[in-house]
Amino acid sequence: VQLQASGGGSVQAGGSLRLSCVASGFTLDSYPLGWFRQAPGKPREGVSCVSDSGAKVYYADSVKGRFTISRDNAKNTIYLEMNSLRPDDTAVYYCAALTGGNTWWQCYGYNSFGQGTLVTVSS
Repeated sequence: VQLQASGGGSVQAGGSLRLSCVASGFTLDSYPLGWFRQAPGKPREGVSCVSDSGAKVYYADSVKGRFTISRDNAKNTIYLEMNSLRPDDTAVYYCAALTGGNTWWQCYGYNSFGQGTLVTVSS
C-alpha cells in the first residue's frame, strides 16, 4: 500500500485548495480511504473518510459543508476539495488507508499513511 499526497500550499483565509492522493499497489475499492491532518502541537485527526465501496462518507464537524472527499477510480486517486479555508485548517494533511480487513467506521483504525502535504492558511 503506497499513498502519495500532493496539492498543499499557502492560501489566504476564505480561499480554496484541492489535495490529491495517488494510490499504488492496490485499487481504490480495495480499502477504505481517508484524509487526516495534524496541526502543530496537536494530535492527528480524521478529516474525511470513505468506505471501500464509497457508499459511506464521514466528515469531521469542523469541515462539514466546506470540504468534499471524492475519488477517480480511473486515476486511482482520491481528492479533498477544501473551500472557505480558515487559519485553523493549517496542518499537514495525510491520506490513509484502512488495511487488514478492519471494519470501517468513520476515521477509526486507519493504519497505512502516506507522506503528508502542508496546508497553510493565513488570516
